[in-house]
Amino acid sequence: MFQVNDNYLKLPGSYLFSTIAKKVNAYSKANPDKKVIRLGIGDVTLPIAPAIIDAFHGAVDEMGKAETFRGYAPDLGYEFLRNAIAENDYKARGCDIEADEIFISDGAKCDSGNIQEIFSVDNRIAVCDPVYPVYVDTNVMAGRAGTYDARKGTWSNVIYMPCLEENDFVPELPEETPDIIYLCFPNNPTGAAVTKERLQEWVDYANRTGAAIIYDAAYEAYISQEGVPHTIYECEGARTCAIELRSFSKNAGFTGVRLGFTVIPKELKCGDVSLHSLWARRHGTKYNGAPYIVQRAGEAVYSRAGQTQIREQVAYYMNNAKYILEGLKEAGYTVSGGINAPYIWLKAPNGMTSWEFFDYLLENANVVGTPGSGFGPSGETYFRLTAFGSYENTVAAVDRIKKL
Repeated sequence: MFQVNDNYLKLPGSYLFSTIAKKVNAYSKANPDKKVIRLGIGDVTLPIAPAIIDAFHGAVDEMGKAETFRGYAPDLGYEFLRNAIAENDYKARGCDIEADEIFISDGAKCDSGNIQEIFSVDNRIAVCDPVYPVYVDTNVMAGRAGTYDARKGTWSNVIYMPCLEENDFVPELPEETPDIIYLCFPNNPTGAAVTKERLQEWVDYANRTGAAIIYDAAYEAYISQEGVPHTIYECEGARTCAIELRSFSKNAGFTGVRLGFTVIPKELKCGDVSLHSLWARRHGTKYNGAPYIVQRAGEAVYSRAGQTQIREQVAYYMNNAKYILEGLKEAGYTVSGGINAPYIWLKAPNGMTSWEFFDYLLENANVVGTPGSGFGPSGETYFRLTAFGSYENTVAAVDRIKKL
């Protein structure tokens, strides 16, 4: 008789955003007259920029002609896109990343979940707390996380690095030595950013201890302050310890069409074994590539018109973030984030738990956010709002909250 992977049975409840969707759908069904404003999931709302749409159309036309039709994509992705990424995201910032160190995928979420496959199950991971749930959950599925303590909301084999108000939501170097370190800056969910000097400390620590850093830079387009690195490869020595994950979802609105990439420098090794080679083997075996039309659209992101248009979209969302940040401060909330990231992190009022505040906002303001406890134990009593709604809905949501 077949058996299941019982690591999946260790996962508590359903995925965070699935739970939120079920609760909101139930409320809307019971209250059809209420207009619910959703500032919970980090999904964009603006249409894809015109220069990128033009590239989509051109690529679709190519697929309709025998002489320009494309089938399977190359394993790493099309060279035209990898070259554009290497030149614009890395070499333009003084980072020595080559096109053949870039692996095109259908999004950073998949890569952040799959990257753990090239590491031994005996490795111990360290995560920021609170943290994007995919990092921990996929290590649970692999059997790497140990046993779950429902009372504490922690896994026995995971090193939690608290990100709290007193450390500006940026973790300290862990007392226990991990094998794999997950970092995300600008951070989801807290919106915190890290300085180059602080990130250099992490790179030095990883090289000193023999740890690998998995660095999620999905929100780098939202950085507005000087001294905040856009890539971990701005730090000296990062090529020997860091893997970087990137996404087109938040900077170019590709949440619905899916495109991302992972960078693995060839110097990153475990003994004599190249992680670049391992990921290339995994990628070639399990993945057939993002569609040609999507990769052509990704190339257009780096065109002059594309860059201008996506900067305008990022500015739109960050204006929403500013409105939420300032409005909630005026209302007396303890708030952070919203400067280098499209997320606002606030303290739930009156001693409420994060799920109590979720229910309170939904029922009394008809506004949806994300309970902080869904991101880990240090997220309890906190709450995340996103700036990805329309400006009109953002204003309405903040005004509703201010009236409570």
